[in-house]
Amino acid sequence: MTASHPDRFLLAGVMGDPVMHSRSPLLHGYWLAKYGLTGAYLPLAIKPAGLRAALRALPALGFAGCNLTIPHKEAALDIVDRVDPVARRIGAMNCVVVAADGSLDGYNYDAFGYIESVREAQPGWRADTGPIVVIGAGGSARAVVVGLIDEGARDIRVVNRTLARAQALAREFGEAVSAVPWDERARALNGAAMLINTTNQGMSGEPALDLALDTLPVSALVSDIIYIPRETPLLAAARARGNPAVNGLGMLIHQARPAFKAWFGIMPEATAELRARIEATT
Repeated sequence: MTASHPDRFLLAGVMGDPVMHSRSPLLHGYWLAKYGLTGAYLPLAIKPAGLRAALRALPALGFAGCNLTIPHKEAALDIVDRVDPVARRIGAMNCVVVAADGSLDGYNYDAFGYIESVREAQPGWRADTGPIVVIGAGGSARAVVVGLIDEGARDIRVVNRTLARAQALAREFGEAVSAVPWDERARALNGAAMLINTTNQGMSGEPALDLALDTLPVSALVSDIIYIPRETPLLAAARARGNPAVNGLGMLIHQARPAFKAWFGIMPEATAELRARIEATT
């Protein structure tokens, strides 16, 4: 497939502070080459004070859009011209699209990416087969919860060190979500069909998640949105006891697909070759 605008150099990027660790340039660069598009995806180290000016400069610089990383995902909601309903529900955005008239649209594809990654790893997975335990109550947890609710989950137990944050999330998302105190996390695992870590605990340079799996059914799917390292202590413990496990690399890849389509008009494939290339850098 060739570029729909062969006379135009297509640009997108990722804005963060910093973003040099991002695998997004590798992801999108692979797809640009695969589909014969003349373009580039650039890391843009933007500090919070410069976010508004940077976003508003995208049209003049010829960008089709950009991704956003921490700490810009929430602040951008008040800068763009229109916010997609899913991003509004999540309370953060990770994708900006420059419209034909130069205005800016905001989206969040993390919920889509998460659900697609689970389906890819476990084709028979369903969100309504039993209780789901979500560890964490931050922005990533919100995206995961939105995705689970939209897939029909009826019992989501949010466990967080700061109970008030979990309670606020439960109030916002309704009866499908309940808050569990951190010291009752073992109880929350009883009868669970799925366990999801949305915190940074277990990431390279961070301590392991303080969670014993003794009360978790061996049939439960264990998911960690972390992809560096690919095998977190949580996933290693899960596999050792026989639980199926999914890391966060699929979420990274699948959230990027609709963004690429929004910018360049093509929904790219998540190929084994692409995954292997990213795994080689993690």
